Amino acid sequence: MKINEIIRQKRIEKGLTQEQVANYLGVSVPAISKWENATNYPDIMLLPAIARLLGTDLNTLLSFKDNLTKNEVALFMNEVAETIEKDGFEVGYQLAMDKIKEYPNCDLLISNIAMLLDGVLILTGEKTIDKYQEEIEQLHRRAANSSDINIREQSQGILISKLIENGKFDEAQDIINTLTDKSWTDKKRLQAELNIAKGEFYEAAQITEEKLLSATSEIHSCLMCLMEIALKENRLSDAEYIASVDKNASQIFDLWEYNSYVAHSQLYDATKERIKAIKILIPMLKSLTKKWEINKSPLYRHIKTKEVDKTFGRKLQKSIIQSLNNDEKESLKKNIEFKQIIQQLNDDL
Repeated sequence: MKINEIIRQKRIEKGLTQEQVANYLGVSVPAISKWENATNYPDIMLLPAIARLLGTDLNTLLSFKDNLTKNEVALFMNEVAETIEKDGFEVGYQLAMDKIKEYPNCDLLISNIAMLLDGVLILTGEKTIDKYQEEIEQLHRRAANSSDINIREQSQGILISKLIENGKFDEAQDIINTLTDKSWTDKKRLQAELNIAKGEFYEAAQITEEKLLSATSEIHSCLMCLMEIALKENRLSDAEYIASVDKNASQIFDLWEYNSYVAHSQLYDATKERIKAIKILIPMLKSLTKKWEINKSPLYRHIKTKEVDKTFGRKLQKSIIQSLNNDEKESLKKNIEFKQIIQQLNDDL
């Protein structure tokens, strides 16, 4: 609340009339009326006496507060949005800028206002965008220097995109270089965006392909975790479905053939379906000796690969088959199908 509203509210709470306040302070009744109507303000020398009379302190009387709370910022954002919708962008813009002047160190307010105004300009196609763009960019710059890491990194990401759009590539790169790989902002995405804008398509593709490959690994880990949970909850059909999703994902994203068998192999091992587990081992073990020519996929044309140990797959094959041959379960060894599978695996070697 503003000082005029506080004076009026506190006076009423105290049960005082304007005349009584005027008498106590030695001023005229019209003066009190002007204070409460915000047409005039008290003399600075009167502020301590007014605070004491109204039972408050100077900070409250002057509405002094370092920062707004998250809830207060959210409510104000709604107010600005409603004002823009009702009275137009310029009126809402001025309301927002006035609040920033009132709370110049509230980074949360500054960053939220900058994003809101940006969004409105984009959605409405405001023709006077150039009139406001520079000031909005300055708000992003202020928020990009915030001591709050979440506000800072979010604003840095927005600012980098703006700089790229405006052709300020060197400045954009400087800010990207300050980001860490673990930052809230997607550093690699922004770097690829900058590379594309500069015509550096090979570099942009390489970064993006590496991100995709990393993402597929994360997807696989999540699916394995979900399958394990489904098994522990005895949701066998769900576990089978999840394993199938993992297999399809491996094929869709052109991963090494071996990857497409892993989920079902673990599923059958967990459910003690030994014959199914051994059956899937045949194509799985064969795939170990197949080279993954990753660069043949349009998804990974630019990824740099290293020469792998060509004997690794063969060694792993032998190890697994030896383990199967040494299986101590006599009942399984007597199984004709089991014997046929083991024989086939040995023949393939």
